[in-house]
Amino acid sequence: MTITTAHIETTGFSEARLPRPRGPLSALVVHALQGPPRPEALPSGPADGLDGAEPFGEDVQLALHVCYELHYRGFAGVDSAWEWEPDLLRLRRDLEEAFLRALKAGVPGGDDVGTALGELLVEDLDAPGVSHHLKDDGEWWQLREYLVHRSIYHLKEADPHAWVIPRLQGQAKASLVAVEFDEFGGGHADRMHSRLFADLMGEAGLETGYLYYLEIAPAVALAPVNMMSMFGLHRALRGSLIGHFAAAEITTAPSARRMAQALERFGAGRYSTVFFTEHIEADAVHEQVLRRDVVGDLLDREPGLAADVVFGVQATELLEERLGSHLLECWRAGRGSLLAELPRR
Repeated sequence: MTITTAHIETTGFSEARLPRPRGPLSALVVHALQGPPRPEALPSGPADGLDGAEPFGEDVQLALHVCYELHYRGFAGVDSAWEWEPDLLRLRRDLEEAFLRALKAGVPGGDDVGTALGELLVEDLDAPGVSHHLKDDGEWWQLREYLVHRSIYHLKEADPHAWVIPRLQGQAKASLVAVEFDEFGGGHADRMHSRLFADLMGEAGLETGYLYYLEIAPAVALAPVNMMSMFGLHRALRGSLIGHFAAAEITTAPSARRMAQALERFGAGRYSTVFFTEHIEADAVHEQVLRRDVVGDLLDREPGLAADVVFGVQATELLEERLGSHLLECWRAGRGSLLAELPRR
């Protein structure tokens, strides 16, 4: 185990490198982005390999993630004009439709928002999750792997949710912006949650570069982030994004407390745990704001979005359970959970 105490300094605007493809669909996207946008770079109709492709599989999820990243920071050497290239957007739409169908098929649905949110407050003690394992029995290499999985989102924490702001009105908008303000450090760059997570990674002996570990993050780690991006980029899915955000805020504080305890068990100091201790306090408040002022006001204005909010809650649970099951299955079998093994420290 190695925990350092140096504060990580990040300067400049970092871009990730294009990852290696994991199948025909991601190969289509990655290879096209290596050149300038041009009509013959991508098929104008359905892409070969889309029929029968596993929506939660490596190929589809990586292809989607690469498409979405063009709306964030992009990739080194990739022409920014690709962001709105019609043939790429058409391919992304087809990938999204397959992903969305799979998510809807995997959840029960319904429109009882109160019950969906209330169920998140009850933990299943008979099926302890990843944070329980890391707090009680986990090994240092497992905790480092967990940080790598989570880095795909936490190094851009709260960015996907910002897209929903102009799609809200009144109190829902004002309250969501207040939550986002906290996520972005309350106006202080060194307190941004993405920065705090990068600091934690550095202290754990991991690379802190933006999407540095995309190459080895499996589909189960990409899918939750892809879901956020999909919900955020589509106005029609604004209710689902709010449901997701509420689910995330409600469930974070208890797991963050256990993660802080896990780090303490490994001898981490106070600075190492600040990312998680920040979430214990902040998300306990955010939970109430999301439930009452964001979800409540949204549904007062647009009651027809109730089923979408429930879907966002349930889809979040589905993908988090898939990730948690993958991690615990791998770790209990004594094997790594990433696509390539990290150096053991």
